[in-house]
Order: sequence, then structure tokens, then C-alpha cells
Amino acid sequence: MKPGMRNLITDIRGLRVGNAEDKTLKSGSTVLLGDKPFTAAVSVMGGAPGTRDTDMLAPDKLVAEVDALVLSGGSAFGLDAASGVVDALRAQGRGFVVGEAVIPLVPAAILFDLLNGGEKAWRKNPYHGLGMRAFGALDEDFMLGSVGAGCGATTGTLKGGLGSASVVLDSGHTVGALVAVNAFGAVTHESGHFWAAPWEVSGEFGGLGPAPMGDPLALPSHAKMQGFSEKANTTIAIVATDAVLDKAQATRMATVAHDGMARSILPSHTPVDGDLVFAVATGEIPLDDAVVEPLMIGHAAALCLSRAIARGVYEAQAAAGDTLPTWQQKYG
Repeated sequence: MKPGMRNLITDIRGLRVGNAEDKTLKSGSTVLLGDKPFTAAVSVMGGAPGTRDTDMLAPDKLVAEVDALVLSGGSAFGLDAASGVVDALRAQGRGFVVGEAVIPLVPAAILFDLLNGGEKAWRKNPYHGLGMRAFGALDEDFMLGSVGAGCGATTGTLKGGLGSASVVLDSGHTVGALVAVNAFGAVTHESGHFWAAPWEVSGEFGGLGPAPMGDPLALPSHAKMQGFSEKANTTIAIVATDAVLDKAQATRMATVAHDGMARSILPSHTPVDGDLVFAVATGEIPLDDAVVEPLMIGHAAALCLSRAIARGVYEAQAAAGDTLPTWQQKYG
């Protein structure tokens, strides 16, 4: 398995990522933008999702392409980050044209980070501004860990974070993942070994190797105490490729990518997680085989998502007032 040059989702040509966070708030937002509109789809497998404009991504809906995707902290408040991105795109004249109207299409998903020790007593919703700031920070290179939507993320046992990874396939297609890890479950064994370790490349999250086997029904002790309140967790992700895929094929890619979440978070897709995966296809490289290549792209998306989840937690940085330790503090 060969990562792209950056080992980021932006190894897919034409994609950029922007992050903005407020360290006092302990929250933030992340934007994925293409140089041009892209095919997008979504698969939701968690029991407590929070989304905006995802219905239009279904294969039978009119919209063929969207302008950007947003991942954000802030629970329902965080959906306003997409409004900031919509305003920024409209100012550039980008969007779906209906007569004289230009309407940017920006689906979004949120995670719950309202109980992570940050200052949440705002008078005005800060997420519109965070969305605009993230848009202003768009670049091919970006940081991982406690940035953007991963700024205040947590898992069952450790601080969470923003992760990314990529892979280049023999077919010439590139696949990447971007994820904000805020799971009810744990991403490591109690020894600190990541569940995603079998798919690690070049020590990208510590190189400790596979975790020792334990009781698969034993929840992490912190997760037992965390509470089962609705919408209190959620891992939200984007997987992307430069292949030419239609919305149905992109939907299959998003669905298969959930395998990567299940391999790297124990447990995942719970009733109290809103686990969601967007899929993006930029349409730069045609398919030579309409069956085998989409199969391999979906498989690669799942592997990239597993690696990105581990990288997000591995790269998390400690901050004053944290409710959980980082991986580096506990095992580094």
C-alpha cells in the first residue's frame, strides 16, 4: 500500500481542506472544497446523526454535484458553519444556477463536543464565523490532530482529533480519507495499540503493531461512565477519489468505507453515535473496469479511513482544561 505524496486527502488533485478552531471554545470546523463541483454521496450508520442538505445526495435526487462539504463540532449549532461556507462561495459566484440566483450546495455533518471543558456560554453562534475562517484557510497542506472539527473531539478513553490518509492504487486512482474522530468507543487497546494497526503504513501512528486480543464485549471503562445521552458523540468522515463515479457508485463507496470505521473504533455505529461517511468523486480518471476498480476503490477507502482515524487520535495535542489525555500523554 503506497500513500500519496502528502498522505492526506488532498493528494487527490483539485481538493483542498481548510480548518478553523477556537481553543477557548474547544471546537472548530473543517471544509473540503474542490477546484470545481464534485459528485458526492453519503452513508449514515450511527443512531444519532446531525446533518444539513444530505437528502439531495441520494442517487435518485436532482442534484448531480455539490460545491463543498463541511465537518463541524458544536452539535446542532455547528451546522451554521455551512452557512459561513455558503456565504463565502456565493461571494465568489460559485453555486447551482437557477435563473439569476446562484446557490452554493454545501452538505454538512456535525459532532457533539459541548461537554469537553471548553467555554460554551456564547451569546452569538460562533460557527458561522468558524466556517468562513475555515474557507479562508483552504490549502493542500493542513495539520492533523486538535484542529478544525477535531479540535475538541474525544473518544471513549482518549482525546480525539482530525485525521487524514491516502493511497495510490495500481489502477492509477488515488483514494483518501478525512475524519473528525469523536467516538463513544475506543480507538486503542488498553495497551495503547491502535485497532487500526494492521493497516498502518510507515509508522504513521506510532508503529506499535497489532493490539493484543481481549474481550470484544468489554467496553472501555471511561466509555461505560460517559453516559448514553443522544447525539453525545459521533465520528464524521469524508472519503474521496479522483475516479469517475456516478452518485450510485459514490454511495456504495461511502457505505463500504464504514468498514474502516468498524475496524478502528470499538464499538462503532452505536445508538449514541451519529457515524457518517461522505464520499467524493472528482471525476479526473475514468474507470477501465466498471466492477473491479470501484470494488478496489471502496476497499481502499475503508483502509484509508481506518488509518485516518488512528492518525487523528495519535496527532491530538493536549490543552488546558482537557477532560481526557491525548495518546501522546498516555502512551507516547
